[in-house]
Amino acid sequence: MKTLKYIIGAFVFAAGLTACVGDLNVTPIDPSMNTADKALTTESDFISFLAQCYAGFTHSGSYGPNGDNNIKNVDGGFSQYYRGRYHLNGLTTDEAVVGWNDTGLQDLHGMYWTTSNQFVSSFYYRIFYQISACNEFLRQLGKTTLTLADAAKWTAEIRTIRALCWYDAIDMFGNVPFADETAAVGAVLPEQISRADLFNYIEAELTDVINGNDLFEVGEAPYGRMDKGAAIMILAKLYLNAEVYIGTDKYQACADVLAKLDGKYKLHNNYQELFLADNDRLVGKNNEIIWAVQQDGINTQSYGVTNYLIFAGTGDTMNPSALGISSGWGGIRTTPEFYSLFKDGDARELFWEEGHQAEIEDMSKFSHGMGFQKFKNIKSDGTPGQSNGFVDTDFPVFRYADALLMLAECGLNGATLKGTYTTGQAAFDAVRERAGMPSIALNEENLLDERGRELYQEGWRRSDLIRFGKFTSGYNWAWKGGIKEGKETVDAHLALFPIPESDKNANSNLVQNEGY
Repeated sequence: MKTLKYIIGAFVFAAGLTACVGDLNVTPIDPSMNTADKALTTESDFISFLAQCYAGFTHSGSYGPNGDNNIKNVDGGFSQYYRGRYHLNGLTTDEAVVGWNDTGLQDLHGMYWTTSNQFVSSFYYRIFYQISACNEFLRQLGKTTLTLADAAKWTAEIRTIRALCWYDAIDMFGNVPFADETAAVGAVLPEQISRADLFNYIEAELTDVINGNDLFEVGEAPYGRMDKGAAIMILAKLYLNAEVYIGTDKYQACADVLAKLDGKYKLHNNYQELFLADNDRLVGKNNEIIWAVQQDGINTQSYGVTNYLIFAGTGDTMNPSALGISSGWGGIRTTPEFYSLFKDGDARELFWEEGHQAEIEDMSKFSHGMGFQKFKNIKSDGTPGQSNGFVDTDFPVFRYADALLMLAECGLNGATLKGTYTTGQAAFDAVRERAGMPSIALNEENLLDERGRELYQEGWRRSDLIRFGKFTSGYNWAWKGGIKEGKETVDAHLALFPIPESDKNANSNLVQNEGY
């Protein structure tokens, strides 16, 4: 953790940027000008700090889209939370390849990354930067002498944000350094927590906020802020992958917690509209998007999140203006194996075929591999977003369609379902029906394929392949293992990423993940 720029306050976003999160549309605090005792002296100061804990999912630094990166010695252009998360969860799978030759980037799809890979390291540090900010918020909230009416609500929100980060830590890195708000800052190096103990910690944190009265109820949060719907989805994801994390299946627990969403959300009738520049209207109660990371072409500018997905997925024969942007970066596209999952008539088949070939003969050629057209900076009425340089399209982290497919998986694995969908097949069919596709048998192969079709570019493909036993063996795709035809089997230890060598060298308490 030594390479982190440790903070005790929140950060100012210059160049006209603000943290737009529901009713937290504020300018966060500049830690270079203040220490905690001087900065956090009013209720507004704490609101600014809360806004930073949300804005950390979008931005890389304190000054504009690529200025003063929060993480030392890492390029601010690629180190945003949800861009980093996509690198590790999308580029390592059959879902996507990228043609750029940044040091270490091709290692991800080739599955030969090392302990010094800069993309692995930058996301690891981004996770713990977010956790550190949350810890500090709770630490300072516990010390303040101010009377703050919303202190309990903020605490529940911050614990939920932190739980999401811990979820990514347990999923991608396993046994990791652990500290919460009770840890003394800088006094000792953090101890390493086992995957099983971290599972129990995350479960306890989320169960507490879900059963408590402080967090916004399901679907009731101001736009962009955490509520019990988001907390339920994080806990459901933890339970869904429990057999991977702790060797025990928790499908019934997953189904039981998802039942709390029943009747609160619904599938939107148009799949494409979920990924357009005005998708903010589809977030919250009686809509499909449970929680989204905000993007705003004027006020929340970043080279990560959906800005990355849209610009990096555009090039050659595509018309950037038709996507609401100024130009394309010619980077990411899909593999022939993933493209073949889609059938004619599927509303989710949002790929660009003109001038492209399915086969990837040359990774550096953008025309090799079908292009993505899922996310666009275009509104549902056909008009563009506010700016063609940065997008308005929000990133849906949790959607009800995912919840239904999780229910289907729980039912397939013997769980009893409650609510509207009493069988896994019914939940499965609902998602397919929205896509214009007929019912097919609910089995492992069909469910994994359906999750790919429904959730591509949303950051779940890697964990899905691992859970179904198809990530390191049992399934092959182009350029897996670094060769054109792919390797069906690669080393099993690649199901976890390594603790960065820089952090392990700085902290003698850390033991490297097996195989690295």
